[in-house]
Amino acid sequence: MATVTASDMLERFQFELLAGEEGIYRPITTSDISRPGIEMAGFFTYYPARRLQLIGRTELSFYKQLSDQEKEERMTKLCTYDTPGIILSRGLEPPEELVKAAEATGVPVLRSTLTTTQLSSRVTNFLEGELAPVTAVHGVLVDIYGIGVLITGGSGVGKSETALDLVRRGHRLVADDSVEIRQQNEDTLVGHPPPLLQHLLEIRGLGIINVMTLFGAGAVRPFKRISLCIDLELWDQKKAYDRLGLEEEKMKIFDTEITKITVPVRPGRNLAVIIEVAAMNFRLKRLGFNAAQEFSERLTEVIEEGEQTNY
Repeated sequence: MATVTASDMLERFQFELLAGEEGIYRPITTSDISRPGIEMAGFFTYYPARRLQLIGRTELSFYKQLSDQEKEERMTKLCTYDTPGIILSRGLEPPEELVKAAEATGVPVLRSTLTTTQLSSRVTNFLEGELAPVTAVHGVLVDIYGIGVLITGGSGVGKSETALDLVRRGHRLVADDSVEIRQQNEDTLVGHPPPLLQHLLEIRGLGIINVMTLFGAGAVRPFKRISLCIDLELWDQKKAYDRLGLEEEKMKIFDTEITKITVPVRPGRNLAVIIEVAAMNFRLKRLGFNAAQEFSERLTEVIEEGEQTNY
């Protein structure tokens, strides 16, 4: 399972570490952030201790009205051995009781100059991206006219060669051989290359090439949302392939379904052009233009007119 630590947050957002240095490597396992307003009032029955705690001006203003004994008690309960960190917004000064409790339990206390709302939004987005479910798929991911196309198929079917042809036609490579896919939310899949394989493409007989070095920075992308899957398979004479495109096959990754098109491979077929047109046609369908459906409706009209003529 993916994890993030307070150390990662320090590096990513340039936070200031105020206390609890020994706990900066505690794992943050959820993207949910808690603002402990009701806890400041003394209600800890449902305290989400495993979440990052975000303290803003509102919480501290209420805290200052408490007695010295209440202040110490609240901060002691707030800083548990499960708490991954506490963040202060707006450059606020940490109360002495918070620093003392944090040092005792090893809870890292961080400070940011951002407003509480800005801080909550940025940290949540960062954690959702880092903690999203991830899987690896054998294939190639290419950005074709803004559509993230995942090209899959058996080993040696021509995925990398097709990707190279697409790059030569002006499209952008995201990943080759292995695509790391994260589910950013319920209906969004984002593909990344493994760090070791970034910008690299393997062509049998030629070896490994660096796409960015050969074709420039405009030929690669660091990540892309996946919208379409093209599955390449060797042509089977006994199999009936879809010739109209009326039936839409789906592929499920995590909880997200994407459109899948099976393209048979045999000598003489220009796969790069076929995949390029498939991406453009997919884009047109999302805009409401479906050529296969339009042809089917025309055919139905012709048949109905013929039947009326016969009568």
